[in-house]
Amino acid sequence: MASALHNGGLVAGNERGVAVDPERVPPGIDPTKAHPSRRYNYWLGGKDNFAVDRESAETVASAFPTVYLSARENRAFLQRVVGYLAGEAGIRQFLDIGAGLPSAGNVHEVAQAIEPASRVVYVDNDPVVLVHARALLTSEPRGRTAYIEADLREPGRILENPGLAGTLDLSRPTALMLVATMHFITDDHDPYGVVSRLLSALPPGSFLVMTHATGDHLTPEGYAESVEANERSGVPFRLRSREEFTRFFDGLEILPPGVTSVVEWRPEDPPDKRPAIEDVSMLCGVARVP
Repeated sequence: MASALHNGGLVAGNERGVAVDPERVPPGIDPTKAHPSRRYNYWLGGKDNFAVDRESAETVASAFPTVYLSARENRAFLQRVVGYLAGEAGIRQFLDIGAGLPSAGNVHEVAQAIEPASRVVYVDNDPVVLVHARALLTSEPRGRTAYIEADLREPGRILENPGLAGTLDLSRPTALMLVATMHFITDDHDPYGVVSRLLSALPPGSFLVMTHATGDHLTPEGYAESVEANERSGVPFRLRSREEFTRFFDGLEILPPGVTSVVEWRPEDPPDKRPAIEDVSMLCGVARVP
């Protein structure tokens, strides 16, 4: 996607690798601090990121070189699961928190291709995403999309935002999408409480969709190296085990095939065409609110 935030016009090298023309940076954006959405954009091959985001991304990749593959497989899972929810499960409302920068196959594009009346609210706390919000708001006429700038660590602010109530009817089943998001919520921000608060606003028949980075497939040395690289990356990050991840689904009905790798959730490719789960190291789960 062409963008005024293309790094060529904004960022030049210095001792930190970052020098910014303040007249061309939209208000509220700090291009000297890495952000998860822009880093993810870089791993997916996008250009809407700053030098500090690329530096942070490469730091993570130094310990986990297949992180680029993990980002792509996570995105592919997102598109498969939205297709399932909008199709087989009949879900018409989606709350996508940690939406990130727009790219091909956004939630509303997949859902509205199946049911044009689908409604989607996107949430992110990166002002760069707001700059690109038009791409997230290109709804089918019978449906609707909205964008909220908010922080997942403050779920009450998300649920009380007028943009949410103006787009979704939370008395009707809704899919809560927390895709590659909760690993940025460290233990001191009560991650289980955050998810519980969001789910408390949803009626029976709703769904929770989550993916989460895991260190289960790493050696002890590799785990320590990955934790250290994430600390150096400047972005708070918490790898969680399968057991820790499964706790997010307490009290819900987890759909087959259960808590598993994103590679193995309703895959479209045969086993010999899929990447190794160790190279992706991303857990997923889809669960129904009873």
